[in-house]
Amino acid sequence: MDSVAFDSNRPDHIHAATGIWNAACGPDLSFSERFMRFNTDPAYWNGHGRHQAGQIAVIDGQPVGFVLASALKEPYAEPPYSGHIDALAVLPAYQRRGIGRALVAWAERWLREQGCANVSVGASVRTFVPGPPVELGSALFFAQRGYSRNGVCCDMARDLAGYTTPATALKARGVTVRPAQPEDRAALLGFLKREFPGGWYWECVQLLEAGSRISDYVILLSERGVDGALLVTFEDSYRPLDRFYPRRLPRPWGQLGSVGVSAECRGSGYGAALMDGALRYLQARGVRGCVIDWLVLVDFYAKFGFEVFRQYEMVNKDLQIGIA
Repeated sequence: MDSVAFDSNRPDHIHAATGIWNAACGPDLSFSERFMRFNTDPAYWNGHGRHQAGQIAVIDGQPVGFVLASALKEPYAEPPYSGHIDALAVLPAYQRRGIGRALVAWAERWLREQGCANVSVGASVRTFVPGPPVELGSALFFAQRGYSRNGVCCDMARDLAGYTTPATALKARGVTVRPAQPEDRAALLGFLKREFPGGWYWECVQLLEAGSRISDYVILLSERGVDGALLVTFEDSYRPLDRFYPRRLPRPWGQLGSVGVSAECRGSGYGAALMDGALRYLQARGVRGCVIDWLVLVDFYAKFGFEVFRQYEMVNKDLQIGIA
């Protein structure tokens, strides 16, 4: 087996990695080349504390597997850093030949060179998956590589046809929930920087700078200004909807992100009001199959008719004492 460095500027590398993933993971977890380009965009990964690299495994001139790894540094984190194996796939005909093992070993070496003390499978920014999908049965592979299981997270979903506001969303008073407009940009960023200064804030900065429409953010306005926000995704959004793997759901598809409200407002019904407003916005745009991704606590979302849709293992490894 030979290997070459993954180059996101090369269309043949994007095509090969996308095809390998889709063949290995099946139609329910397939994605487009547009999504692969988005998740490996060098304009995103080069600088600003974000670093990504990868390898493509080649046999007899044919790409048969690939791995992508990433590390977040300042301003996201301070050393020792955490690393991620963003994506790993091998063509079915070439599995059980040590290719996946070799690709994981390469990713771990690269992450050590970046100063990472541990590695998680999935769960990075520009996420492919929050962790290995349970349906693929890959937990044993990672356990044999020295990875520990730390629970399960899930996606939840429902058909928005016939959605009505539940009584639990009527507690908040004196607030307005609506899509953000261009004049809300400074207030939205100020809210996220104050309340969620890590990933959510930096994601919003990058998306808006890249040309994403601000109305894909739904905001909650109180008398103080913006006191809540969440990011939604439509089929025509700048951020590809492939990430949420909605293929078993009725179209049109949509996604609703995690609810975020000001710390001092929690417990006042603001989260439920924001959730309901976002769902009604998606519904008004014609969305039926709706996914809420990467959850651990499901009870809040179940009150809005959502059910567990897909589960992911959460696994990680200490790179300093783990098995290479």
